[in-house]
Amino acid sequence: MISLDYKDGRSLHEQIESGLKELMVSGILASDEQLPSVRELAVSLTVNPNTVQRAYKQLEADGFIYSVKGKGSFVASVASARDAAHTEELYASLTSIVKELMYLGEEKTTVENIITNVFSEKEGM
Repeated sequence: MISLDYKDGRSLHEQIESGLKELMVSGILASDEQLPSVRELAVSLTVNPNTVQRAYKQLEADGFIYSVKGKGSFVASVASARDAAHTEELYASLTSIVKELMYLGEEKTTVENIITNVFSEKEGM
């Protein structure tokens, strides 16, 4: 499901958050699917439950998941996760990454092919 890299510069809760987002975006976790409890995920990743709770709180704040009292956390629909501010942040990140790739001498067609492949994978689901 999610793997943590202790050599990664990001904190553990950021890695958990990123891993769960990747599972949601790739369709492995579907809308309204229940996530593991904080305790279950903490045990499976061998981290402190507070670390998982922090990741879940951020995912909920970003609209990727929602909580039902007494039931747990669930994957939100795409419409819930999509807000203008978050979309702008993602475009800013994409722009920064593309500029860095240009600086490193990557070809425009290579970057375009990656983007096209990502869209093709989504269409194939």
